[in-house]
Amino acid sequence: MTQAPPDIPMRALFDAQYQASRAQIDVSLVVRRDRLKRMRDLINTHGAALADAVQADFGVRSPQLTEVADFLVLRALLGDLEKHLTAWTKPQRVKTPLYLKPASAYIQRQPLGVVGVIGPWNYPLQLTLGPAATALAAGNRVMIKPSELTPHSSALLAKLLHEAYAADELCVVQGGADVAHEFASLPFDHLLFTGSTAVGRKVAAAAAANLTPTTLELGGKSPCVIDRSVDMADAALKIAHGKLLNAGQTCIAPDYVLLPRGMEAAFEQAFTAAVQRLFPSIAGNPDYTAILTERHLARLQSLVTDVASQGARVVALGQGGQPVKRQMAPTLVFDAPADSRLMAEEIFGPVLPVLAYDGMDDAVRYINERPRPLALYWFGTDHLACDRLLSRTVSGGVTVNDTLMHIAHENLPFGGVGESGWGAYHGEAGFLRFTQQKPVLVQSRFAMGDLFYPPYGTKFDRVMGLLKRWL
Repeated sequence: MTQAPPDIPMRALFDAQYQASRAQIDVSLVVRRDRLKRMRDLINTHGAALADAVQADFGVRSPQLTEVADFLVLRALLGDLEKHLTAWTKPQRVKTPLYLKPASAYIQRQPLGVVGVIGPWNYPLQLTLGPAATALAAGNRVMIKPSELTPHSSALLAKLLHEAYAADELCVVQGGADVAHEFASLPFDHLLFTGSTAVGRKVAAAAAANLTPTTLELGGKSPCVIDRSVDMADAALKIAHGKLLNAGQTCIAPDYVLLPRGMEAAFEQAFTAAVQRLFPSIAGNPDYTAILTERHLARLQSLVTDVASQGARVVALGQGGQPVKRQMAPTLVFDAPADSRLMAEEIFGPVLPVLAYDGMDDAVRYINERPRPLALYWFGTDHLACDRLLSRTVSGGVTVNDTLMHIAHENLPFGGVGESGWGAYHGEAGFLRFTQQKPVLVQSRFAMGDLFYPPYGTKFDRVMGLLKRWL
């Protein structure tokens, strides 16, 4: 394969993929598997270089984190796609209702055509290559717009993908917000965007002009609900891991904690111990990821300063003073006012508000009065209490007695609801997201459809009477 020339206009790249997708609608299993194999080979061969590029973008982000958070998830996804591809591409037979027999019917699964993927900066490999691989498995051509905020990994990813794929199979377009808007305005057969809710609105608006179907993987304020039956040390450790992975720059990171009133001190003590266990030091610790840019860091510091000025109690853990290399200290915030910016905006950093509730009804009410979250976490041993909470709240996904883990389960669809997004992918749900499920009815030569033809009369009335009793 040769690298796509960087000066080819975006529209020309799209047109080439569009024409190729229409010329080869039936994409064989051999071709699909080969495209997935090239993706796997790229990761296996260049994983270290890609991890170094991500490290260069963040300033501090360990290659081990990229290995587990990006490559492990990607390898699992690729393995799942390869394992099930034959079954997923087969026509799906469906039962035919009595009044249409002896006809038969099936669903033919076909590629949509050209899929656009707009990737985020926080996990620039997993959240870009994952949707792209799923779209390739479904037989589509793919165009990728990676984040301009991770220039090193975006540039290397573009180079490697252009070496591995022909431009009319998969190509990468780089650039800033203006390029992203132009990209979202292309008449894709499907467009997947991962990022903030604010930008997601703009992407949806641009795509709507072409009636382009979209999958929006957004964010939101994902709650952790602690029950009185909890093992606090265990819960605090898992919440700390989920919150501080990638320094909180994770779309499904716990955004705030709801716990029974009177347990605040126990949680503070347990969380402090958990941070010490995970990150014995903060400044200079290669395992503790830096905030991506000075602008992102300044926003987080502003959120904390504002809420402190409103009377909240702020507890910085691990270190005091100014962050070193943008490594912001894990921070607990107690008694944050409901109208504070901290409680209104998605935090996307290592700041964790802790809110007390008097009863589970209060916790449910607090969650339901706000936009539906991308994720919800529950901790405790009272299974009935857990079931009641899950039945009374709606969220994109749930992990019980842990955080983040539902995203790693390939048989669970991953996606948001309401302001946290729409559409889901992963596993067969992702395959179907990028697939046209074409219904096909095959009429029998013994069909009796003429029983329903005009002119209507006594025979028609008898047939309809029989059907009313049977249906």
